[in-house]
Formats: sequence, C-alpha cells, structure tokens
Amino acid sequence: MLVNVSVHYVLHAGNTNKNGYKLIAAEFSGVNVEMVKDFEMGLSNKTPEFLKMNPIGKVGVVSFAGVGSCVPVLETPDGPVFESNAIARYVTHLKADNPLYGSSLIEYALVEQWIDFATLEIDANILRWFIPRIGFAVYLPPASGTCMIQRVTLFGFAITNTMMHEKTVSFVTLNKVGGFLQRMDLARRYAFGKMLVIGSDPPFKGKGLWLFRGQEVPQFIIDECYDMELYDWHKVDITDEDQKEHVNQMIEVQEPFEGEALLDAKCFK
Repeated sequence: MLVNVSVHYVLHAGNTNKNGYKLIAAEFSGVNVEMVKDFEMGLSNKTPEFLKMNPIGKVGVVSFAGVGSCVPVLETPDGPVFESNAIARYVTHLKADNPLYGSSLIEYALVEQWIDFATLEIDANILRWFIPRIGFAVYLPPASGTCMIQRVTLFGFAITNTMMHEKTVSFVTLNKVGGFLQRMDLARRYAFGKMLVIGSDPPFKGKGLWLFRGQEVPQFIIDECYDMELYDWHKVDITDEDQKEHVNQMIEVQEPFEGEALLDAKCFK
C-alpha cells in the first residue's frame, strides 16, 4: 500500500537534535516530513504555538543539563505527536503492512524490545557519561577512568575478617562491620555487598560477599577505605558449584551458616 504523499507532516526539532534522526523511519516508509526552519531551543519551544502542541514545552535529558536539545514534535493532520519513539512508530504505521515491524507478532515484539533497550539502556547511560565530560555536570575522572577500563560485568569477592583476636565481644564485632559498611559508602554506585557476623560464642567471625562492576575491586575504593586490608579477599569462581551454593547461602542469609549461628546480617546496596 502506498502512502498518501500529499498529506502534510511537519517536524519541530533542531538540526542537531539526535532524536530527530529517528525520522529515518519516515524515509523507509515513504512518508514526507518537512523540518521547521530556524528552530531554536529555548525560544521556539516556548512559543504559544509550540505549547499548544506540547503544553509543557518538554525538553530532553540533554537540554535539562544545559546542552539544548528539544524532544521533537510532529504536526499531523489529526493532531500533534511528541516523543521521538512515538513519532517513529506513528510514521511507520502510516504504511500498511510495513515490513519495519516484521511479519509476525514475535517480530513486532522484538522490534519494540530493541527500541526500548536502545532508549533505556544505551541512550540513557551514554548521556550519564557524556554530560559530565562536556561540563554540564560534576565530572569525576577517577570514577570515569575506572569504568572505562572495566568490562561492565559483576565479579564477586568473598571476604573473611583477619583480626580474629579482636572479635571477642559481640557488640565490638558488630560495630566494626557497621563501620566498614559506612566507609564503603563511596562505592555505592559500583558495588553490592552482604556482610554476616557469625557465631554464638567468641571469637565472632565477620564474613561477606561483594559484587563489583569490573573484574577487580576498583583501586580508588582500596585507597580510600582502610578497612579493606582487615579482610582476606578472594575472587569467587562462578563456574564452581560449591562456591555458587556458598554465595547463595550468604545472599539468602541461611542459618546456620557454615554450621554456626548467625549473630547479624547486613546488606549494602
């Protein structure tokens, strides 16, 4: 089925708006879309005419940080549509039996899946990295550098406190574990941890499991949190079924743990 090319569609967006490039879907669908000339972010999107189409004059995440990119608005014969993904879907459906949406329900679902994935996982996270680099948010070089050299995967480390001679009083042991978690607060964006205090009689044991982004404990955490050296750290082998079961027991706070009673369990997230 051919699309009626005489119908008038107008897109309100700046020439540098990355979301406007999603209109490649219109080209593949044979839909002619005219770009508004001289669209200026901060002015054009605040006019009464624009606000009638998008009452809040909505701006995207980038412009919120100060860069100046406006969520596109498409004028159609039936009314305006804003949000770039909605516009792309609209122009695609103007062509009946459009192959861009596949030929079956599962193909349609997969197209929708990857649209959402690109928007929520790729685009959103690239912006979190990009905006500080161009000066519109706080830029932390150590944190950025650590993330850039790491694979974005989680690796687990099992830990055991080595200062057993100091663990003869229960509340002292609990305080030391609590203090360790407080000093690990700088790792909140990079780590998940579970700490257990084990034993019904002294000496009490402090053991835990930590998951970090990347294959190693980030160096800035080692440098800043002196409690790290009070524990014996070893990387968990995720291919070892016994170690995996041990990890599950920690996460689920199973009692008894290693044949002993649990005095306390704390979660860092």
